[in-house]
Amino acid sequence: MILNEKERAAIMDLQTQEKSCVEKYGKYAQQAKDPELKSLFETLQGKEQKHYDSLGQVLSGTVPQCDCNDTDGKNYMPRASYDAMNWSEEKQNDAFLATDCIATEKLVSGEYNTDVFVFGDSGVRKLLADIQVEEQNHAEMLYKYKMANGMS
Repeated sequence: MILNEKERAAIMDLQTQEKSCVEKYGKYAQQAKDPELKSLFETLQGKEQKHYDSLGQVLSGTVPQCDCNDTDGKNYMPRASYDAMNWSEEKQNDAFLATDCIATEKLVSGEYNTDVFVFGDSGVRKLLADIQVEEQNHAEMLYKYKMANGMS
């Protein structure tokens, strides 16, 4: 598969966003006070790395297989670590980190939703649509964490 200039630019832009997500989740895992949130950030960091790698394969001319995973968000059941009535400094810190990551996931999901229409190859469109669903799952997981911990 050969990408045209517009397609190559779109993949490179998406890859830049994925790299930023990988770095953000890594830094936020270090900053999180709650081990549950730290674990969630580490999980999401790995998933974002997979997205980055998949986009790299597209740049190399290969379209990786999709797993069409749409259950991570639905199946995630976080353990509550914070009391809903307590707004400690640690809880405020973790609430900020989770909220910031939800905003990032919304942004990245929107980029995939737009960029999917740039591509003529149905395999690439399927991959990008799959990644977009996974980004939505990440936001749902973060939202569920916030809800379980009385952060909304």
